[in-house]
Amino acid sequence: MAETRSEEQLKALYDAACKNVLSEKGIVAHILKTCVEEYKDSTIEEIIQCIHGKPEIDKILVQDTSLPTRIGGEQTEDASDKEGTIFYDIRFTATVPSSDDETIELIINLEAQNDFHPGYPLLKRGVYYCSRMISSQYGTVFVQSDYGKIKKVYSIWICTNPSQKMEYTITRYKMTEENIEGGAKAEKKDYDLLDVVMVCLGQKKYNELTGLLSMLNLVLKDNYLSSADKREKLAKEFHVEITPELEKGVAEMCNLSAGIERQGIEKGRMKTVLNTMRRYIRRQLPISADVLADIAEDNEMTVEKVRSIAKDNGISLS
Repeated sequence: MAETRSEEQLKALYDAACKNVLSEKGIVAHILKTCVEEYKDSTIEEIIQCIHGKPEIDKILVQDTSLPTRIGGEQTEDASDKEGTIFYDIRFTATVPSSDDETIELIINLEAQNDFHPGYPLLKRGVYYCSRMISSQYGTVFVQSDYGKIKKVYSIWICTNPSQKMEYTITRYKMTEENIEGGAKAEKKDYDLLDVVMVCLGQKKYNELTGLLSMLNLVLKDNYLSSADKREKLAKEFHVEITPELEKGVAEMCNLSAGIERQGIEKGRMKTVLNTMRRYIRRQLPISADVLADIAEDNEMTVEKVRSIAKDNGISLS
């Protein structure tokens, strides 16, 4: 007998599959091309070569070179005695293409966020994550007062269910120089050290969109497409290498999203059944066998299921 999972379990599994898909270099390269200004003039192939290592997703770094097409290089656990421990969804380093001999590295965090209103502004959380990625460099990237070695950090948030006004937007928040008086000009690399980028998707089909929004909607939102369709379109339209890990992740997301959708429909039907029976009770009307049969038919359930819902919610039947 197949295991029955709760909606919460399905969502947790879906989130894990989503992170695995987003950690694929072919997917990440498209995200960096659009969201990280240092890569705006680079090709997707060049960006892939700039990404270090393998993925680190929700866990401490474990050395493994068996997955060369995935990202990594930075532990995703950030522990502080005073500030607590946070786990980044995905975290890695990447080299910036440079014409001189100086090697510039970025520390990049990707977050897959389904809840756009968790009780606080997501943007502030993004700023906090950037701040932690900078402060955690002390003792590893630099020591004592050698602040010149601090690496720039990015926190990029892929929001799958944003508010309506934020749908289909990509917005960058960064530090800039503003002259209050005079015309001082500092080197940009000395203050341009953290960027938060909010990538907000929506319900449109992927072919109604362009660029990064189109690709991410295809992978994360277009549940009317099969996993085979998604893989084909990723390969042909976005030139993403379909690795075994990506194939597995896309298939898992399709299966799990279907399960979540089915459970959502079931919950909706149960709510409708309860509301119908409660209306009968408020009007002091009997819930007869014929009424039960009508309720069951209207909601595509068996009479036994309707009786079970009534019993579980303390509703007495005639």
